[in-house]
Amino acid sequence: MLGLADVPASAVACLGVSGFTDSLGMGQAQHAVIVLIDGLGANSLQAHRELAPCLASPLHTSTEISTVFPSTTPAGLGTLGTGLLPGAHGLVGASFWLPEAEEILTPLHWNDNITPMAVQPERTIFESASLHGVEVTTVAPGSYSGSGLTRAVLRGGAYAAADSLAARVQITHRLTRSASRSLTYVYWPDLDRTGHASGVGSKEWKTGLEQVDRLVAQISEALPSGAVAIVTSDHGMVNCDERITIDDDPILSAGITRVAGEPRMRHVYVREGATSEVVSAWRNRLADRVDIRTREELIDSGLLGEVDVDIADRIGDFVAISRGTTLLASSFDTRVSALRGQHGALTDDEMRIPAIIMRGSGS
Repeated sequence: MLGLADVPASAVACLGVSGFTDSLGMGQAQHAVIVLIDGLGANSLQAHRELAPCLASPLHTSTEISTVFPSTTPAGLGTLGTGLLPGAHGLVGASFWLPEAEEILTPLHWNDNITPMAVQPERTIFESASLHGVEVTTVAPGSYSGSGLTRAVLRGGAYAAADSLAARVQITHRLTRSASRSLTYVYWPDLDRTGHASGVGSKEWKTGLEQVDRLVAQISEALPSGAVAIVTSDHGMVNCDERITIDDDPILSAGITRVAGEPRMRHVYVREGATSEVVSAWRNRLADRVDIRTREELIDSGLLGEVDVDIADRIGDFVAISRGTTLLASSFDTRVSALRGQHGALTDDEMRIPAIIMRGSGS
């Protein structure tokens, strides 16, 4: 199955940027638009397709692709921006230990004392496109313009602040009528927030999906001839019904020095020499509900892609990957642990994302 890394590669390839392959079949274009809907899983879209007539339209070329592991925003946006898997771009979770800084980094709330380019020094696809004469613009909320995550993985080109649906459409409309080749990245975070708070399929989530479809429909309708857009996501989401609290369980909390990640994909760091003992305890305690893999087992599995030697120590001494609808709550992220909608693990609901290609025909 093709993956999220194929989205930016295909978008710049269709603009004629050398060194990239259009594996998704976007064709040749003067203007390419990537619309990323945070938290929109392919399964949840299919289950509620009646609420999204534009996204579900047979007039578009629609397929399913796989997001990266962990199925979480920092890892996904890292791959969207660089075309690399997490083992290479280094954003290996919603939070993780950063040995060189001797602290846990939470990319969505970047610490000011940590330099983004030191964490992720690889050239982004946006930078590569800019170097080839493509006009690159990120269209997203103004509050994200100077964030550490933006500077780490989405650097390259201009940033156009857009906090409303109308602003995103207007800016995209203008950019796709530029005389030069353009790559426009449009980000919509609202559906993910609603899914976390209210759950996938809730009344609030359904309203959010309808808003997403309006955004996509208006962008699609405004695409001129010679423009192509692709709608995708960074991950899906599941509603969690079983909560296991690490701190309240003496078996699970024994030997641990720190916990990071998120409720469905925990990085767990333990005291020196205790990994085998703690891993055995977790496997016995959480059998059939959580998949436990040591750092070495995770690296060997290839789930992160090829892991750079300088990135390996960011991974927990072991990781705990939830199955089914289980979440692992922790005092490390009390607020996040309390949310119903979650992601990060390997279920189809979390890993399968849409890739919907829309071609312009307007003037």
